[in-house]
Amino acid sequence: MRIAHLSDLHFGDPKTLAEVERCTAFAIDAVVGDGAELAVISGDSTDHAIDVHSPSFGALTRLVRRLADHCPVLMLQGTFSHEPPGTLDVFRLLGGRFPAHVADRIQQVAWCPHGWVTSDGWRFEALPAGAQVVLSCVPTVNKATVAAAVGAKEAAEAVGQQLAALLAGFGEINRRAAEAGVPTVGVSHGTVSGCVTEHGVPMAGLDHEFTTGSLFAAQASAFMLGHIHKHQAWERDGRLVAYPGSIGRLHYGEEDAKGCLLWDVSPQTASFRFIETPARRMLHLTFSGRPDMEAIRAAAAEAAGVFVRVRWQIAEEERASVDRDEIERLLAVAAEVKLEGRVVPLLRARAVGISAMPTLAE
Repeated sequence: MRIAHLSDLHFGDPKTLAEVERCTAFAIDAVVGDGAELAVISGDSTDHAIDVHSPSFGALTRLVRRLADHCPVLMLQGTFSHEPPGTLDVFRLLGGRFPAHVADRIQQVAWCPHGWVTSDGWRFEALPAGAQVVLSCVPTVNKATVAAAVGAKEAAEAVGQQLAALLAGFGEINRRAAEAGVPTVGVSHGTVSGCVTEHGVPMAGLDHEFTTGSLFAAQASAFMLGHIHKHQAWERDGRLVAYPGSIGRLHYGEEDAKGCLLWDVSPQTASFRFIETPARRMLHLTFSGRPDMEAIRAAAAEAAGVFVRVRWQIAEEERASVDRDEIERLLAVAAEVKLEGRVVPLLRARAVGISAMPTLAE
């Protein structure tokens, strides 16, 4: 089955609406043109609690409806701060040629000729008749609930341990599905230990939801993740785990290409193709001392329509030597200029060594 995989759309902020709407529309046009048979949005469709009369909500619903007019859509509950519980409920009522399913609890779902079939509990006891694909859904875990049960200190590791057991439990049904010739997919929203953020920071430690081992234990041919904004993937015996990354470039410091994934999932293996979206360009100028005006002047030649951030670090006595107005004038052709100057305070140590004297007389 050919499956479109989008994630981290983050509709909601008026400042980034043009970016996410343009990139999401491009991605949907691309996957529709390439014959996607099903679409998965793996969390954080919105950026925060969103008013139904806002332009962002209107744009998101129009785009999801366009996708649902082409193929079935599964939307996963994302981070609670971005997607408060209940935010996605309206998409169950959206209509369209195909229905949208909102996965806001741990469950397995199957797409069948007559529509979505969902498990009563956390997984199917038997493979649904006529299933064309089986998806194991693990929305964002409420760590506060886990903390209330096991204590705050143990909560982080307990989440990972319980999710590992849960994913292994999906393995039995997924193996049966593969033996019956049905493709299997995992869908979740969280952090894989060892993954890299969009700013190049490795996510190490024991307090993340997943390890690659626990994800592969679900025995799904493809595991589609959301939450991390950098595209990355892991492979084992032909099966794949991947983040598509965010649909657009939302923050300064993001250098990598942005886009979505178009998967081809079989009962035993999976592959995908990365589709790059026309995300906005960003230019980062960083100086260890005063801004180099010649370097800024040279960069201005390629700054038309670009979002530019200029950073510098300077001693307190040199604060007045930075001409912010001149920097903004040189970069006037940019779509946005963000100036971040860090002033290092001047510290004076008086009577150095007085604290080492043992007596008042000394």
